[in-house]
Amino acid sequence: MPVFIGRMCYHAEHIYMRVFIFPAIVSIVAFVAAFLWGGFTGLFTVALLTVLETTLSFDNAIVNAKVLKRMDALWQRRFLVWGIPVAVFGTRFVLPIFIVSTAAALSPLVVANLAIFDPAQYGRHLDEARVAIASFGGAFLILVSLKYFFNDRKTVHWIVVVEKYLSRWGGIEAIEIALTLSMLLATALLVPHEAAKILIAGLIGVILFIAVEGIAQAFELQAGANIAKSSVALFVYLEVLDAAFSLDGVIGAFAITSNLLMIIAGLGIGALFVRAFTIYLVRTKMLETLPYLEHGAHWAIFGLALAMFGSIFVHVPEPLTGFIGLFFIFFSYISSRREIRKS
Repeated sequence: MPVFIGRMCYHAEHIYMRVFIFPAIVSIVAFVAAFLWGGFTGLFTVALLTVLETTLSFDNAIVNAKVLKRMDALWQRRFLVWGIPVAVFGTRFVLPIFIVSTAAALSPLVVANLAIFDPAQYGRHLDEARVAIASFGGAFLILVSLKYFFNDRKTVHWIVVVEKYLSRWGGIEAIEIALTLSMLLATALLVPHEAAKILIAGLIGVILFIAVEGIAQAFELQAGANIAKSSVALFVYLEVLDAAFSLDGVIGAFAITSNLLMIIAGLGIGALFVRAFTIYLVRTKMLETLPYLEHGAHWAIFGLALAMFGSIFVHVPEPLTGFIGLFFIFFSYISSRREIRKS
């Protein structure tokens, strides 16, 4: 047994070195560039943004790993390589531009020009679109978490009292969608002057979740044993999920700095580390050895979704949102280790 455990540890360390060496090199280059650009202030800002993005998206890595292991090795590599430009420039730069463009009734080119040449004004427009962003991201993420808990075939439970009760309701068709729509309606009634934004943005989040989930399932059914065919749809699903996770991080980043290059660098490094950690979880099969880690991640997603809805009413600090996620993941990890010792 000690020899077996030693081999597993060596294997995990070997994978760790291979997966994280590229993010580490990129981080060093970015930190040096930030220091040359803005001195210690620039270096500290980029490092802070990296920590913000990593803590906010740590639970995303665990959920991604569950999906990623259903993809073939080629698409797993593409998720790490192709996904980075999509994650950095697509979901953290282009997507907010289109959201601001819609909310502020400006053309995307005007908003892009503001983002590059007048980031302070762009940040104000982004903050004004906060309600729509919170409704869209909150609706999408709460569906991700509720779909996991409302599963009548789920036999392993972490917070047994709650999860076992929720799983019993899983037989009711689309119960998670009904609850999410009810939450959107209740929020709109409580904030009547923002009702249109809340309902439209929230409905877009619900429709997007249904569409992406349906496409992924259809691809998997058609693919059968050919995993490669379904990997395309799963790749799209992961990118949409990443976009929903990134929205609060983008808003929080402008509260730290209005320098767009530093924001892209910090959030980009964080996204790179999160994706590397996702690959690490898949290759070490950590989710299979830590039974409650996935539960903790979905509770963290649920907490993040509630925080996004809560931000419609009051300001929710981004560090608090990150702490909620780390809290659930940490204690689910501890519970998993205890369960391993028992068995």
